[in-house]
Amino acid sequence: MTFFLQGILIGLLFGVPAGAVGALTVHRTLKKDIRAGLVTGLGSSVADCFYACIGAFGLTMISDFLSEYENPITFAGGCLIIVMGICLLFKKEKAVSDKEDSGLRMFFTSFAVGITNPAAVLTFLFAFSWFGISGNLGIKEGSLLVFGVFVGTYIWWGILSSMTALLKRRAGNVQIEKMNRIFGTILVGFGMIIFSRLAADIL
Repeated sequence: MTFFLQGILIGLLFGVPAGAVGALTVHRTLKKDIRAGLVTGLGSSVADCFYACIGAFGLTMISDFLSEYENPITFAGGCLIIVMGICLLFKKEKAVSDKEDSGLRMFFTSFAVGITNPAAVLTFLFAFSWFGISGNLGIKEGSLLVFGVFVGTYIWWGILSSMTALLKRRAGNVQIEKMNRIFGTILVGFGMIIFSRLAADIL
C-alpha cells in the first residue's frame, strides 16, 4: 500500500471523531450552505496536516515544544471553543453580515480549534506506527503521506457537510435562534470536557 493511500485511511480514521469542528461544520452548513461546511472542514484538515508533518518527518524540536506547552495550548483551545459556544447561545436571529459570513473567518476559527490540540501529534504517531510507518521519512514519502491525510480528513468533512445539506433540504426552514442555542450548548460542552481532562492531568 502506498504512503498516499495509507494517509487517506489514517485521515479518515482521524477525522471521524468530529468533536467541536464537526459541530461547527454542521451548524454552518445548516445556517448557510454546503460551501460554508466545506470551508470550515478545510481549516481543520490544514491543522491536521501540520501535526501529521511533525509525525511523518520526525520534527522533534516542534514536537518537544508542543509537549512542553501542551496544557496551556489545550487550555487556550478550550477557551476558544467555549467563547464561540457562548456567542452562539446569546446570538439573536438576524441577517448575517459579510464579516460574519467571511470564508476566511470560517477557515481560521476551525483551524484555530484544530491547531490548539497538541495531543493530535500522539494520535498520528500511533496511527503511523499501527500502519508500520516510522518517523523521519524522506521528502517524497512524507509528502505523499501528509497529502493523503489531508485528502482523508477532507473526504470526511465533505461527507458530513453533504449529509447535513441533504438533511437541511428535507427538513425545510431551520429556526436560526433555536439552532444557535443547540450548537452553542454543544460547543460549551466540548470546552468543559477539555477543561475536565486538563484538570485530571494536572491533579
